[in-house]
Amino acid sequence: MIRSRLFVILCALLLVLPGLSPTAAAAAAHPPLRGRVSWIYDGDTIEVNGVGKVRLLGIDVPEHEDSDRDRFYRRWNIPPQRLRSIAHAAVAYLVKTAKGQDVALALDREPRDRYGRLLAYVYLPDGTLLNRTLLEQGYASVFRKYDFRFRDEFLAVEGRARQRGVGLWQYRRP
Repeated sequence: MIRSRLFVILCALLLVLPGLSPTAAAAAAHPPLRGRVSWIYDGDTIEVNGVGKVRLLGIDVPEHEDSDRDRFYRRWNIPPQRLRSIAHAAVAYLVKTAKGQDVALALDREPRDRYGRLLAYVYLPDGTLLNRTLLEQGYASVFRKYDFRFRDEFLAVEGRARQRGVGLWQYRRP
């Protein structure tokens, strides 16, 4: 009964605000979540207490082991050993920066991926967007397969990291 009331209220709100964009509608339907980071699975997946497994939206960190996903990095001439090194460095960075921190999660168009993980932008207590920071440090590249709200901004941040030659982009050969 409570769910049906919330649904009716949300529908009424959408009718009253005709200029509401799909992204804003999704944000209204999915208010920010909060929780403490309790586990780091890999460079782009964390566990948040009370929320579950969270995949950092819009980024991709290399896998710990050789993978078909390395194809993207091969076109940038990044050697496999560099990918493995970055994968471990990204985890260490997340442990240092995010583990044990109370974070805020913001959702975008699709709330979950095909594995059931929550797709989110992760904000640290000081307001830093963790997804963007991983790109700035060169620990991640932009996940280009799907569209998302910060795609253009993230592509620009990745481009600056490539120009600075940090992280993934440090040993890139022409």
